[in-house]
Amino acid sequence: MSQAREEWESKVVKKALERTPERAQEFTTASELPVERLYTPGELEGLNYERDLGYPGLFPFTRGVQPTMYRGRLWTMRQYAGYGTAEETNSRFKYLLSQGQTGLSVAFDLPTQMGLDADHPLAEGEVGKVGVAISSIRDMEMLLDGLPLDTVSTSMTINSTAPILLALYVAVARKRGFSDEQLSGTVQNDILKEYMARGTYIYPVGPSLRLCGDVITHCADAMPRWNPISISGYHIREAGSTAVQELAFTLANAIAYVDEVLRRGINVDAFASRLAFFFNAHSDFFEEIAKFRAARRLWARLMRSRYDAQNPQSMMLRFHTQTAGSSLTAQQPENNVVRVALQALSGVLGGTQSLHTNSLDEALALPTEHSARIALRTQQIIAYESGVTSTVDPLAGSYFVESLTNKLEEEALAYLKRIDDMGGTLAALDAGFQQGEIQDAAFKWQQEVDSGEKVIVGVNRFEMAETPRADLLHVDPALQANQQARLKKLKEERNAEEASAALERLQNAASTEANLMPPIIECVERECTLGEISETLRSVFGQYHERATL
Repeated sequence: MSQAREEWESKVVKKALERTPERAQEFTTASELPVERLYTPGELEGLNYERDLGYPGLFPFTRGVQPTMYRGRLWTMRQYAGYGTAEETNSRFKYLLSQGQTGLSVAFDLPTQMGLDADHPLAEGEVGKVGVAISSIRDMEMLLDGLPLDTVSTSMTINSTAPILLALYVAVARKRGFSDEQLSGTVQNDILKEYMARGTYIYPVGPSLRLCGDVITHCADAMPRWNPISISGYHIREAGSTAVQELAFTLANAIAYVDEVLRRGINVDAFASRLAFFFNAHSDFFEEIAKFRAARRLWARLMRSRYDAQNPQSMMLRFHTQTAGSSLTAQQPENNVVRVALQALSGVLGGTQSLHTNSLDEALALPTEHSARIALRTQQIIAYESGVTSTVDPLAGSYFVESLTNKLEEEALAYLKRIDDMGGTLAALDAGFQQGEIQDAAFKWQQEVDSGEKVIVGVNRFEMAETPRADLLHVDPALQANQQARLKKLKEERNAEEASAALERLQNAASTEANLMPPIIECVERECTLGEISETLRSVFGQYHERATL
């Protein structure tokens, strides 16, 4: 084979290059991994099928976590939605379900994410803008009104206030007659990536990690169908990381969460099967597919070798995918339909368990019903018309894909070793390591876009004059006053004594090592607000202040 390749290069390639030289650029992936002109079996000489690939549904799960994958059940089509009031978002959920969506995904506004009620001075101008405003159990009741909580799974993208939002969901479900055991869904609850990439933190790292552990252990005990955490590389990538960094930092965070729960004396197989992951599907098609495959293999090997997991389900990396919001352009937004379709296809070919497709107008505003429907139809066309769901892991055996999968795993392992050598995720975070790596990658990418080295269609090449779009979604500014009035009414009508007593019990529990989920559930059932609960915890834990990284 090596002789045949030499002859091909000397006789065929050489003549072709004389006629048509290759483009004057470095051929690399988005993570700057070199891409060779041609891949052959020679690049895979050390590959052992059973050790490195195996069969779908079996260790190391490179080819998928289910034996038949999409031949048996398609991924959950879970469109991310939320804006304005609980009633408006409830209406959008019902619309999306009527259009064939198969799971709910809730976006919360910034005050809700930061533990602020709608009447807090710092919430001014932000209520309902980037998600739905939720301050109390009454808001959550309206959000979930008429939705079949026993049959539809719900994902909630929330982190520092994740225990409170989960408690609100549980409390509403109980009022409607559903048991905790019936509820299925996911709460993101991944606070570590907030310190390195996103910023919606409240408390210092230690207490925040404790709250994450409280949710995980509570769900292991009482909510067997609920995923208590979605360890999220998505926001790391949106902040500007490479695919390698997204993969490595996500798994490093996962290690920290596993260590936190093990510290409580809980066996790894009692909770690991409910750990979920959340990845970005960016624009480098083959690198993204290889990233998903490498993630499964890396996690399986980590759980077996590092934690001695015995249950195969503990070694399965199940993940949700969202197409890359940061790749969407305000210029020529119709082009985003194509970007999203390719990114979604990479998620499907990579074996995702659920998928959100971004809408074409999201670089300009929250999506309209029309653009949200197109995004959902993109998934449905892939599922029902493309043929890619007919066989499991159709790109397995590709010399390029397998070589790239190996390279991504190798590069991610190098990062994990560096983090371990620094003392683990928390020590590296405290030193600003992950933050610095992400910032450097983001800066380099932007430099290459500004110089034209990286082409963004419609932005730095193939531009055209455009007129402003009129068909954008606008959030009514009056909703803030309405939300504040609703909050005032709740405080006037609730039993203030019971609410105060519940908050006091929560404060006392926070001063011990008790699991805080039960007292938080009691607080929301007594109609304590999200802001009151967050402030009670802040009085015990303090508040995190970011240090500048250079």
